[in-house]
Amino acid sequence: MSNAVPQVAANWSGKWALITGASAGIGVALAEELASGGTKLVLTARRKDRLEELARRLTATHKINAEVLPADLADPNAPEKIFAFTKEKGIEIDLLINNAGFGQYGEFHSIEKQRLLDMVQVNCHAVVHLTRLYLPEMVARRRGDVLILASTASFQAVPYISTYAATKAFDLLFAEGLAEEMKPYGIRVCALCPGTTESEFHVVAGQEKLMRKAETAEKVARTGLKALAAGKSYVISGVGNYLGAHSQRLVPRRLVTKIAAGMFKPSKK
Repeated sequence: MSNAVPQVAANWSGKWALITGASAGIGVALAEELASGGTKLVLTARRKDRLEELARRLTATHKINAEVLPADLADPNAPEKIFAFTKEKGIEIDLLINNAGFGQYGEFHSIEKQRLLDMVQVNCHAVVHLTRLYLPEMVARRRGDVLILASTASFQAVPYISTYAATKAFDLLFAEGLAEEMKPYGIRVCALCPGTTESEFHVVAGQEKLMRKAETAEKVARTGLKALAAGKSYVISGVGNYLGAHSQRLVPRRLVTKIAAGMFKPSKK
């Protein structure tokens, strides 16, 4: 690990960070990165066993405090439960990381209705809800940071993951707007836009066959934290992903969507 890595994480040394979706992939990488810099952690996700194992490992390795709260953000009441948990513990959250999210690959009409609605709940509703709960205290302190996981899919319509791409476009625009709003209060907000990443995401989404060259979750996590610390409102992880996301602006939107449809169209069985 390079010397520059802990220096970025050290921005939150001794402070508390809340990470949603902390049981796998980028969530785990963010937790490890922050712990290496001395950040205290509140870890939340659905899988209690994974959270507890991660907390044990990080506290043993980095001598930091870590609290665990199992929660399913598909439940509309989960954000309030998470907020109440930190209040009861007397924990002041300086870094909120809205990392939890999932997608589903396939033709829209064939995907289970509840799966789509839960996707909007987790990827959008919970992000707004948690941010609204924690931001007022950050404003009062004139200190705090919010990292929101968006995607390279935020920049265009993507047929066959249409709902997912739309939720991530929401996350990107929400983060960019909020970043400008919060500047006068000394609060940084950043959207992290990864492309294909080595994680369970594509397996859960039923999208394994479409995986291209993937970045590591560790690289994505470092990119996001570095951008947040630098005050950027968004960052695209990976040069190829950056060029891909921005070059499509030069092409008519309908053509971009058509090309994406050709790439993502399910093969006929």
